[in-house]
This record gives sequence, C-alpha cells and structure tokens, in this order.
Amino acid sequence: MTSDLARGPLAGVRVLDLTAMLAGPFTTMLLADLGADVIKIEPTEGDRTRALGPFRPGDPAEALGGYFQSVNRGKGSIVLDLKAADDAALFRELVGEADVVVENFSTGVMERLGLSYEVLAAINPRLVYAALRGFGDARSGASPYETWPAFDIVAQAMGGFAAITGPLGGPPLKSGPGIGDIFPGALLALGVVAAVRHAEHTGQGQFVDVAMYDAVLALCERVVYQHSYLGIDPEPMGNGHPLLAPFDIMQTSDGWLAVAAPSDKHWRILTEAMGVPELADDPRFVNNAARTVNVVATRQVLGDWLGRHATAEVVALLGGKVPIGPVNTASDIFKDEHARVREMLVDVEQPGSDRPVTIAGVPIKFSRTPSATPTRGPLLGEDDPAQILARWRGQSLAPAAQEANRDGNADDA
Repeated sequence: MTSDLARGPLAGVRVLDLTAMLAGPFTTMLLADLGADVIKIEPTEGDRTRALGPFRPGDPAEALGGYFQSVNRGKGSIVLDLKAADDAALFRELVGEADVVVENFSTGVMERLGLSYEVLAAINPRLVYAALRGFGDARSGASPYETWPAFDIVAQAMGGFAAITGPLGGPPLKSGPGIGDIFPGALLALGVVAAVRHAEHTGQGQFVDVAMYDAVLALCERVVYQHSYLGIDPEPMGNGHPLLAPFDIMQTSDGWLAVAAPSDKHWRILTEAMGVPELADDPRFVNNAARTVNVVATRQVLGDWLGRHATAEVVALLGGKVPIGPVNTASDIFKDEHARVREMLVDVEQPGSDRPVTIAGVPIKFSRTPSATPTRGPLLGEDDPAQILARWRGQSLAPAAQEANRDGNADDA
C-alpha cells in the first residue's frame, strides 16, 4: 500500500518508519503524503493503535480502525523483531538503501538494540536519522527529563499551552486535538525534508531531533515575549486575545461564531451592520488599543447583537467582509463544499468491506508536484522485505508478481 511513487515532491525518497502511536506516525504520514516511499516496521503485535479503533459497526475483523487508518495512510508494513539477530541484520540491509529512518522510541532503546544513529550512519553516511521524544535527545542537549516518558497531554502542560488555554480565570485546559503530538510531528517532517535536501547536495546525512516539549513551547511563542517584555505569567483568556479586540468566539441565537475584527476597517463594517455606526468613532472603541482596554464593553455590544441573530444570518450578512466563521461540528464540515473541493475529506478502502471510510485529506497543495492521493493504511506485515529491497535497489519485480505477492501477504495478515 505504498504511495504512487510518480507523485509528490518527495517521490523517490525512501523512509523506514519505526514510529508508533500519533506523533511519529504523523511525521511519516506527511512524508508519505508528499510522495515518499514509507515502510512501517512493526513488531509482531503491530502498532498499538491498530487495536484502539474506533471500528465501524459491522466491519470484518481485518478492518482498520480510524486512529491507525488516519495517520498511517499510504505506507507499507513489514514485521521485524529488532531484538532478533536475523531481523536486525535485515533492517541494517534496508538502512543501506534508505534515505531516512524515523523513530520515536524512549531514550536508549535503539542504542540497546545496537542500532543507534552512529551505527546506522556508518552503514549509510547519507542517512537522515530523525528522532521524536518527549524531551529530546542528549545529542542536542541533555534535558533533566530526558528519560521521562511523555504523551501529548504532558507536552501541552509542560510546554506552556495548557496554562494559557481555558475559560477566563479558569483552570488550565488541554486542546481538543492532540497538538502535543501533531505539532512536533509536523516540525520533524519539516526537519527531515531540510536534512534530505542537505544530504542530496553534500552526500552527508545527519541526526534530526525534535522534543515534544520544545515544539509546544515554540507553538506558544507569545508567552515567552510577554514574560520577557512585561514580567507576567499569561493566563487562560477564554476565547479572547490579550492584544486584539474583538477577537472571540461568541454565541448567536442558535449557535456559535468566530469574529475577528481588530482592524479599524473591519470594526467600522461591523458597527454599520449592527446599526450603530457611531461606535466606530466612539473613544472607547475607536481603535484596537481602545477596544482591548475596553474589551468587556466591546464584547457586550457585539454579544448583544449576535444573540439576536442566527449564525447563518450573520454569515450571510458579513461573510467576505469581516473575518468570521461558524463553529463547525464534524457533521457541518462533512456538508461544507470547501472541504470537498479542497479534497480535505478523502474516501479510502476499508479492508474486507465494499464501503470506504473517510479520513482527513492532504492540506499541502502543489501546482507541479501534487501530493499523493491518500490510500488506505497497511495491513500488518502486508509487504515483503525482499520486495522492498529489490525495489529500492532498482530491481523491480514485474507488476503481476508484485500483485500476487501483495495478495498473498494480505491473506496471511
């Protein structure tokens, strides 16, 4: 189930994916989306997310759960026990032909397996070795938390995100999506692409390291300069913003709406729509600085008006004139023409079923090297290591033989 190698700006880049759960697989998913040939290397029991679901009612046992399917689309899968000498030797053979290795094991795991960056770089000096851990790798700076395990919520907490998220004056709050995994994964993919480019120009690989803590801290860059400039510890702001007004999610008569009109131009359009154009020149609201100081009054004026109008009515009146947007549920997104025309809702095969499932599409668009169209995630051990080595060495099998090999692996999985 590898991506179409003729598509995407990373076509021809060969990736060995040792990652599991969300952060690492999101990295390699992005690389596969961009056309890289990504081979997921799994233990006998497979990536733990294979068992997490959710599973669609009525689907057969071989069906792929949503968690796994979403972030492992477009990849191949082979099973290797890296503690076994023969499998470790086969992995080293694959490394000799690969461009990239990505792993998100705890500190020291690859060293104990005898497969450290230094060992693999000796086999393949142009190899890009990418690691994603909670607190980074000592090669880039030894964190006091280096050996601590971490999940998304820990990164959100320690990186500063939770402290500024939540209701005004309320307790810390995590985000809905797993940004403590997804943002580090996205940054690691960027690092891999940069390192691959360097290797192509110089023949020299390198170690690429992203810590989940570091990535979330970078995402929360505002708290750093606020503390440096003002000596404050920023706190949860609800749906507002400390420097912009109005900049909020507010209630309409039948739902919720995001409104961002900090510019004087947009504020004037908004006051005219509300039937109170004089507020555009009112000293309390005359510019963003005044509205930020008087944010409670600003919210009151806007909130009273929004509360008398339905979301669709406000969108029809102000859409395209002021930065606004409804708070969409998943059902709303599935009905939204934008998501379909931008190919952000993609149907992929569900093994064992004639009904496809839908996953999020590829957000990066290219005019000359379009991203690979997402295909389903792989069955466990669906691909043959010998076939992958042959392909990577330029000894491609005949199409009929490839198809027969794949069908046989699928039946055994």
